[in-house]
Amino acid sequence: MNLFADIRALVLSDLAAMVAEGVLPEGLSTDNVAVEPPRDAAHGDMATNAAMVLAKPAGMKPRDIAETLAARLANDPRITSAEVAGPGFLNLRLAPSVWQGVVGAILAKGTDFGRSDMGAGKRVNVEYVSANPTGPLHVGHTRGAVFGDALASLLDFAGHDVTREYYINDGGAQVDVLARSVYLRYLEAHGQEVAFPDGTYPGDYLIEVGQALKEKVGDKFVDKGEQFWLDEVRDYATEAMMDLIRADLKALGVEMDVFYSEKSLYGTGRIEAALDDLRAKGLIYEGVLEPPKGKKPEDWEPREQTLFKSTDHGDDVDRPVMKSDGAWTYFAPDIAYHYDKITRKNPDGTTGFDALIDVFGADHGGYVKRMKAAVSALSGGTVPLDIKLTQLVKLFKNGQPFKMSKRAGTFVTLRDVVDQVGPGVTRFHMLTRKNDAPLDFDFDKVLEQSRENPVFYVQYAFARVTSVLGKAEAAGVAVDDETLAQADLSKLDHDAELALAAKLAEWPRLVETAARSNEPHRVAFYLYDLAGTFHGLWNRGNDVASLRFLQEDAATSQAKIALARACAVVIAAGLDILGVEPAKELR
Repeated sequence: MNLFADIRALVLSDLAAMVAEGVLPEGLSTDNVAVEPPRDAAHGDMATNAAMVLAKPAGMKPRDIAETLAARLANDPRITSAEVAGPGFLNLRLAPSVWQGVVGAILAKGTDFGRSDMGAGKRVNVEYVSANPTGPLHVGHTRGAVFGDALASLLDFAGHDVTREYYINDGGAQVDVLARSVYLRYLEAHGQEVAFPDGTYPGDYLIEVGQALKEKVGDKFVDKGEQFWLDEVRDYATEAMMDLIRADLKALGVEMDVFYSEKSLYGTGRIEAALDDLRAKGLIYEGVLEPPKGKKPEDWEPREQTLFKSTDHGDDVDRPVMKSDGAWTYFAPDIAYHYDKITRKNPDGTTGFDALIDVFGADHGGYVKRMKAAVSALSGGTVPLDIKLTQLVKLFKNGQPFKMSKRAGTFVTLRDVVDQVGPGVTRFHMLTRKNDAPLDFDFDKVLEQSRENPVFYVQYAFARVTSVLGKAEAAGVAVDDETLAQADLSKLDHDAELALAAKLAEWPRLVETAARSNEPHRVAFYLYDLAGTFHGLWNRGNDVASLRFLQEDAATSQAKIALARACAVVIAAGLDILGVEPAKELR
């Protein structure tokens, strides 16, 4: 049940009738006709821009269209008034029975209320985290992990077929540095004193890895040159780090469907196949790039390289894929990886994904255009790529910046955060800002029990409903969902009660809006607003006895508890998308 979609369908039906009657000309596009909550709730329950959108192509005044449309809409029993405002906006008020019906629909469908078929089963690959396998995940990775995981859940809820994927960056020089760092810990495990040169990883997390390597190979590599141990230690260390990363993700409640190794692209012909595809399209050539902006000519040496003509697909400059010495650039395997996504065979026999989403850290902003160009070229423009950048997280504790982790050596780890505040609090708070806005994470404030803490405010609403249900059961009132769904919901006639039902009705529309824009933070924002509306009704009950959820007679109590329970159901569904467990009680 999507009430906004239902009323939009009514608007479109009446517009079609106006065309049939000759009031409007034929051939008008109604794609941009919308039905939305009004900016000011005092103006009504819903508003439509139909007259404003159609006036110019129809060659008519918007107000004339709006007045005719208003008269038609007022004939529907769901509409109590349709008022023209300004130059031609149309504000609608709905009958109380409509809002009361929303409560019954929620209780009938449970947490599936709001679930959409908008995605039509389209296959979407969401790649997120994808950290270098050189150590534990840090707080920046945490934000990307939460955002990507919540986005994947949101898209699934909106009807997409979602694959969660982690790209293991194990093909570059950083894994050689990891191997050398583990080797030093391995020597240390053999009783040798070691020093960590600049650029290596000195974190304590490698002590156990070095010890485990000693237990596996004994003194096989002690005092041996790199040529004897680098490959084996690199593979061992990478797998050990991936085990650590998987454990970190599990602690946060993140489970991937696919872990894809960058290393698997090398020496297998996959990079060559991707570039051959681009070459066949005339997009690979040998050339010399202009000097980078901001560099003096004398600081730059022109070299012929193999280039991808990314400017043909919206990039600012063409990009090198092979260096003058014949080595791949870092961009080449990334092209091949996305080529794999586009051409990958699916279990059902289909090929590739219908859409790709990459979640990158803020430091990858300069990478967006070239990656979009590559996917556009490889797919012939048929597979959209949306790249979401997650901005930095600033940590505070006791009012002071919190910067250090002994175990990591130089940064605060994901585990540092989760161990202090829990996965649910971590996840919700990471979504209290849009992904491209900086976020402050104050360890004290995220645990604070106040309205200013969105995590607590939403969970408190769910806990209050749980408390009401418990008291009702103790009083002998049946409050199972099936019974509540059959309650006499016409008893919900106060403006405050109808306002809460109206807020619940926004949930299906919110899901589709958030999914279309790939913005899971909208779910967190909505839950906070919903909780605020619920708490407002609860507080009014302190002064107005008739608004309390428990009344003298069971029938009235069940109607009012049905509204509270419907609120809890939607909160549970929203929290599930965010990966947060609802709290039945707060202490």
